[in-house]
Amino acid sequence: MRLIIASLAAAASVAAVATPAFANDARVELRTGLGWSDGLPSKATVGGAVGYDVNAGPAFVGVEQSVDKVLASGSKARWGSSVRAGVAVTPSTRLYATAGYNYGVGPNATDIGGGVEHNFSMSPLYGKIEYKHFFTEDGARDTNAVLVGAGLRF
Repeated sequence: MRLIIASLAAAASVAAVATPAFANDARVELRTGLGWSDGLPSKATVGGAVGYDVNAGPAFVGVEQSVDKVLASGSKARWGSSVRAGVAVTPSTRLYATAGYNYGVGPNATDIGGGVEHNFSMSPLYGKIEYKHFFTEDGARDTNAVLVGAGLRF
C-alpha cells in the first residue's frame, strides 16, 4: 500500500513540475479538528499543509505535505505526505478524495479520505472540511479525523 501511495505522489509531483504554473494552484493552509479511535475519547488537533494542484478542466490532481499535532500532553507533531484528486462541482466548490502516508513519532499510518473545498467570493482564500481514516501500523488502533481548514491559493 505504501509503495502505491509513494508512486502516486511521485507521479503527481512530476506532473506538477512539468505543467505551466499559470494553469495550476500552489496553496498553504491552517487547519484544526477532532481525532478519535473506537472506545477512546476524542482529541483536538491543529496543523497546517502546503500543496500544489494541477488543473485539467473541471478535474484536478495534487500533492500535499502536512504537519499536525494532537493537543494532548506529551504528544509530538506528525508529518504526512498525500495525493488528492477531485472535480469542481461549481466554479467555486471542489470535491476530492485523498490518500497518504503519515510518519514521525509513534506508529506510522496510511490514510484515505475525502473532502469539500470552497473558494470565497472569487478571492484566493478558501475553506475546507475533510475526513480521514488512518490505518495504523504495529497493531495500534486505527483512528479517524475530521478537519476544518482555511487557506490561501497563489
